[in-house]
Amino acid sequence: MISDRFRIDGRAAVVTGAGRGIGAATAVALAQAGADVLIASRTREQLDEVAAQVAAAGRRAHVVPSDLSDPDAAAGLADIAAAEFGRLDIVVNNMGGAMPAAFLDTSPRHMEKAFRFNVATAHALTRAAVPHLLKADGGGSVVNISSAMGRLAGRGYLAYGSAKAALAHYTRLAAFDLAPRVRVNGIAVGSVATSALDIVMTDDDLRTEMERRTPLRRVGEPEDVAAAVLYLASPAAAYVTGSVLRVDGGIDAPNLDLGLEDL
Repeated sequence: MISDRFRIDGRAAVVTGAGRGIGAATAVALAQAGADVLIASRTREQLDEVAAQVAAAGRRAHVVPSDLSDPDAAAGLADIAAAEFGRLDIVVNNMGGAMPAAFLDTSPRHMEKAFRFNVATAHALTRAAVPHLLKADGGGSVVNISSAMGRLAGRGYLAYGSAKAALAHYTRLAAFDLAPRVRVNGIAVGSVATSALDIVMTDDDLRTEMERRTPLRRVGEPEDVAAAVLYLASPAAAYVTGSVLRVDGGIDAPNLDLGLEDL
């Protein structure tokens, strides 16, 4: 059955930024497909709620509250997962982000923090995970959560878009470095209904405009991205590496205008 190729029974995964939104949906999806999951983010209460959903799917969750803006903390998750589950097969680098700002308000420090938070932490965890992933049955898998803004141009996204573009190309480069035994892929995410879009989702005019600018005429759901993660992490994508899959509703231009004026 082709559906069997989407099963990851008995495997173990790490998902960062897993307390809510895309990370939480991904952790639950991987558990429903058969994996045990280490879930990490800052807030224990949120992680405990996700852990309960993982348990309801019949799998184990290991909760690690941590400030993952520190690359050393991110790297440590690999050994914790391997010790807890006896193996590590899948890494999902979901943590990231950067506040929008006008060009002259984007300081070098702000840019540096964006690259550390989106790229350096992903590399730290992936690098630490590789010795474990090399032992995985059928090879290990890494999935990096990038953004449509890594390929689109829009005002206010200088730090965020640059960092996500770097993560997308990191994905391609790491895939070559780690082939053939570890697959590395990414997802370029569009506008998804998470806490980052709370202001938009509660403003009917803003939401309507964003939907109008999206070919599929809706904002994405975290489960839309989680399904793509499961595909890339599972044997269904056994012949896929170095790819950045678009899960963005079809946009070819930013669908949210931040309203920044000309200089």
